[in-house]
Amino acid sequence: MFNLLVMANGWNGRRDEMPLGRIYIDQTLGAQWKIGDLPNFDLMRKLPAIFSPENSRFEADQVSRVGEITGTRLQGNNVVVEYRYDPDIPPIPLGDLTTLAPALGIQIPRRGFGPFEHSHWSIKDADLFKVLLTEWRQPARQPTVFQLATPQRVRPDLLSAMMPFAGFGPVWEVIQRAATANGMDSGRADNRWDHPAIIQDVVALIDEAAIVICDCTGKNANVFYEMGIAHSYGKEVIIITQNPADIPFDIAHLRHIRYLGNDQGLAQLEAELTARIRALRA
Repeated sequence: MFNLLVMANGWNGRRDEMPLGRIYIDQTLGAQWKIGDLPNFDLMRKLPAIFSPENSRFEADQVSRVGEITGTRLQGNNVVVEYRYDPDIPPIPLGDLTTLAPALGIQIPRRGFGPFEHSHWSIKDADLFKVLLTEWRQPARQPTVFQLATPQRVRPDLLSAMMPFAGFGPVWEVIQRAATANGMDSGRADNRWDHPAIIQDVVALIDEAAIVICDCTGKNANVFYEMGIAHSYGKEVIIITQNPADIPFDIAHLRHIRYLGNDQGLAQLEAELTARIRALRA
């Protein structure tokens, strides 16, 4: 069994609200799935979940995610749903999910609104992971210049730093302290030697990390290459720089932390990084 949650305009990635009136509990599932007039959220949280956007002909490349519900609380006529995605299961194109619907016990009517055309939360009586394993062909990650671990293993407590090495020792110390303050380990390519080629160590570090900090100071070409890899893997990327002019046009729309290289500036950077990492781990 699994939870199917469909939301107009998609999901925020950590916390959303669902109207209580849009939670459908089929009576055939059994009385244990309701407590009085309310759904049995304690029982529902034990099930895996699919988080899907409503199907929209105006939006291309819509995807659903598989994850788990970590918390629920009532707020007026809504329930606040806290959740996290499974990092080992890549996004599922909505078209693929629709194709899998019969195997997942999701009924697609010939007419009228289907399950992916309106926001709701329901329980489906099917083995979600078995269907994904046997009937969904996940896209293979096969780069040609480096290797990726299969399956991907992300460490929620690992932060990696992509930055120039020479002259940036104090900045690296700040990053390490900010990570430690949030209960995270920190890694940088120059303190890792697991493979003969340094690019393999760099990519592995990005692939395993939950958060990646990229220092654009000086327009270091390596940093921008590594940032592109981090963005393509869907990582939480924190961009920092001493000079806003070093932020290229293609990423200028992304928020970044500006800092000065003096003692006061580094102290401020530590405070801002610590707060930002804490927010991402909340």
